[in-house]
Amino acid sequence: MNSYFSEITTLLTEAGSAAKEPVGQASTQLADRIAKGGIIHLFGSGHSQLLAQEGFFRAGSLACVQPISIGPLMLHEGALLSSENEKDPDFSKTFLTSLDIRPEDVVIIISNSGRNPVPIDVAQYSNSQGSYTVSIQSLLYTEKEHPSRHSSGKRLEASVSTVLDTKVPPGDGIMHIDGIQCGPASSVIGNALLHGLFCEVVVRMNENGIEPPVFKSGNIEGNESHNNALVAHYSDRIQF
Repeated sequence: MNSYFSEITTLLTEAGSAAKEPVGQASTQLADRIAKGGIIHLFGSGHSQLLAQEGFFRAGSLACVQPISIGPLMLHEGALLSSENEKDPDFSKTFLTSLDIRPEDVVIIISNSGRNPVPIDVAQYSNSQGSYTVSIQSLLYTEKEHPSRHSSGKRLEASVSTVLDTKVPPGDGIMHIDGIQCGPASSVIGNALLHGLFCEVVVRMNENGIEPPVFKSGNIEGNESHNNALVAHYSDRIQF
């Protein structure tokens, strides 16, 4: 256990250091778009979908967050089915045009490998709607060794405005024990990058004299009215 903690701490430091510039760029965009009434959509499939849920309706996170939850891409409807659908070049046709993505919005796409058709389709569709797109992915999955499965030939990093690189090794595990790769890291690093970005958005909005829409803990007395006001403000766009 101590070895995993040591390795994940090292990777967190490395990914955090590399993310300073892209997080700075993205946080400025997010702060401006939230101030103009935009919201943040989070998309992922399989285990990446867990990060899409992570930023939604939680204490200390931005209130203007809407996960894109497509049942057949989520683990609870079948892990094998989710993996199969993410690789299906036609699957996104079943839901893309139903998404309420607007020019003032932000779409964050989480995909560790960045090679499968559905996350790339979501990125490209979001671009076509005029929104600002961000990916959370590992750039150690390279075009040479892990080519795109998308019909355009583009990988995710070529389909978004800003990339937050998790630096997670291919295969996800950061431990090697008797020849076995284990200790997945993409969720830990991705989660840290997501909330690190949101914290920088709070900084930017404060600097601009705008109160950031951040939920407070519902388990602390006196916070209910604050949270209810945020829910009421965003309920026309977000399904709380």
